Amino acid sequence: MSNALRVMICDDHELVREGLRTLLADEPGLEIVGEAANGRVALAMARELGPDVLLMDARMPEMDGIEATRIIRETCPRTNVLILTTYLDDKQVRQAVQAGAVGYLLKEIRRDDLVRAIRDAAEGRPTLHPEAQKMLMMQVTNPAELTAEDNLTPRERDVLRLIAKGRSNKEIGTELNLTEGTVKGYVSSLLVKLGVEDRTQAALLAVRQGLDT
Repeated sequence: MSNALRVMICDDHELVREGLRTLLADEPGLEIVGEAANGRVALAMARELGPDVLLMDARMPEMDGIEATRIIRETCPRTNVLILTTYLDDKQVRQAVQAGAVGYLLKEIRRDDLVRAIRDAAEGRPTLHPEAQKMLMMQVTNPAELTAEDNLTPRERDVLRLIAKGRSNKEIGTELNLTEGTVKGYVSSLLVKLGVEDRTQAALLAVRQGLDT
């Protein structure tokens, strides 16, 4: 199995993890190297195991799959992430792609299609559910409908909310259980996404759009 694609599974439901493991166990050229029950555990395991492809649920406790995807893509660039979820939501699709996911699929996917998507993901080739692809196209053709909040991950919105309350990076880190360096990274990212130059402008925008509560 030394040349096999190394696959990791992250889902907060044990039955889903077991089902995926069973589904892929006998597939030639694939090796399941680990399982995680939430994004925080997946992040630690991805750093340790370095999988080629990570099948990631989107909605999970402690750290959701979108946020975990963003950090994994920053810290483990050789690991490509496939979002595998029950939900087809335009905002979630957009956030997944912005976070660096190479694909967005529904759990109803057929085995052969999933295997093909995993192999494509390992090569950096994207696979999107047809409806997810349609949603992204609509967002491109109707960008005026998007708000600042739509561009931010849940964690970036948490940071923005605290910026609007006048918190420092250190205080934000304490409240969200993050390192000061991690908070600084979130701040830099959200400033770019919001198209503002500093924390003051970000705070004003947050208040105007009601993102400070």
